[in-house]
Amino acid sequence: MQKPVRAATAAILAGLLLGLASTAGAASIKEGLKIAFVPRQINNPYEVTADNGGMAAIKDFKGEGKAVGPSDAGASSQVQYINTLTTQHVDAIVIAANDPNAVVPYLKRAMARGIKVVTFDSDTAPAGRTIFVNQTNAEAIGRGQIQLAASLIGNEGEFAILSATPNATNQNTWIKWMKEELKKPQYAKMKLVKIAYGNDDDQQSFVETQGLLQAYPNLKAIIAPTSVGIAAAARYISSSPSKGKVVVTGLGTPNQMREFVKNGTVTAFQLWDPGQLGYLAAYAAANLASGVITGKAGETFSAGKLGTRTIGQDGEVILGPPQTFNASNIDQFNF
Repeated sequence: MQKPVRAATAAILAGLLLGLASTAGAASIKEGLKIAFVPRQINNPYEVTADNGGMAAIKDFKGEGKAVGPSDAGASSQVQYINTLTTQHVDAIVIAANDPNAVVPYLKRAMARGIKVVTFDSDTAPAGRTIFVNQTNAEAIGRGQIQLAASLIGNEGEFAILSATPNATNQNTWIKWMKEELKKPQYAKMKLVKIAYGNDDDQQSFVETQGLLQAYPNLKAIIAPTSVGIAAAARYISSSPSKGKVVVTGLGTPNQMREFVKNGTVTAFQLWDPGQLGYLAAYAAANLASGVITGKAGETFSAGKLGTRTIGQDGEVILGPPQTFNASNIDQFNF
């Protein structure tokens, strides 16, 4: 009579263990999470698209989202917004940092009070966040920019880089890899003559473009790895004698660059979908705030329509490879 009892007990234990395993595997995002996005600039079209993607994700998992931030891209301009959100005790802050170090003490204070911090697009020093949602591999972006520019000028000639701010983490990392790519023998006849900074301001980037063309009459290309910079450079060149002579390329959105592609000012440029970047960052923050993940390498989480994502070394999560846009495909995209 003992065997049936033992068998029944074993079956019950197995069922309980299975139930526990199922419960552990079914960890999900909590409803009602308050998640705030802090862009580099609140009125930057790229940032708006990214933030809107984040808001769409927050709506998906029934949270409360908002975007607050400065109108300028100064190194410390985001600090007051971080402090306010800390006082409001939101569940998570998702920030694209204007400076890798300036905001870290304030983000650390937020984390000390239980607020989860995720960076996206432009990282802080690791001490300032738990997860960094990156567009794609930084090396691939930087090297890809040189490869694309080289293909457009026949691997020969002077070129300049029109960056955002001198302290922008993402810009500086990409430029570092551009310089590394430039060391390859096939680029021996290409020369980087200047790195200019438009501070992610349309008018300043426009003026910087004018200055580059005046200072370097033999300039063959401008690489602007910033959506504000590439649009401003294209706008200046489109109505100048340099149109058709100076290549403009870099990183921009299809909607802002469409007219310049169609009027022949720009042949090709690259970018990822910033809306998807914001969407992924929101899901990373929500999973972190819900205790589904802790930010350790190897952990996975569900990112809604983007599927399951894995956390890499140093808390990095990759969106995916960049897309090259040109006249043949630009009308297929709307962001």
